[in-house]
Amino acid sequence: QVQLVESGGGLVQPGGSLRLSCAASGSISGIYVMGWYRQVSGKQREMVALITSGGNTDSADSVRGRFTISRGNGMNTVYLQMDNLKPEDTGVYYCNAQTDLHDYWGQGTQVTVSS
Repeated sequence: QVQLVESGGGLVQPGGSLRLSCAASGSISGIYVMGWYRQVSGKQREMVALITSGGNTDSADSVRGRFTISRGNGMNTVYLQMDNLKPEDTGVYYCNAQTDLHDYWGQGTQVTVSS
């Protein structure tokens, strides 16, 4: 079992920045990919950014150049640095961890970009 706890969401003005954190605990040695997803009410959850245990990253076209995913030691903490935020970035951001057997999700943290 893996437990994920997100933090760092909030209200920010357009053009501002936020940093999300995701702390993983439990059987983290089996994690090979961690990532951030977001969901807007009425829409499907979408991938924002991913990072592998080898350090490779990927991100959605809509956030590339503005958002940066990184990790701490191993796969116990993952960060999402969000710069130049836009109103369309508003949503609930979820941390995800993938193992060979299971996908794990955090409880989500709200990000609101509004003036």
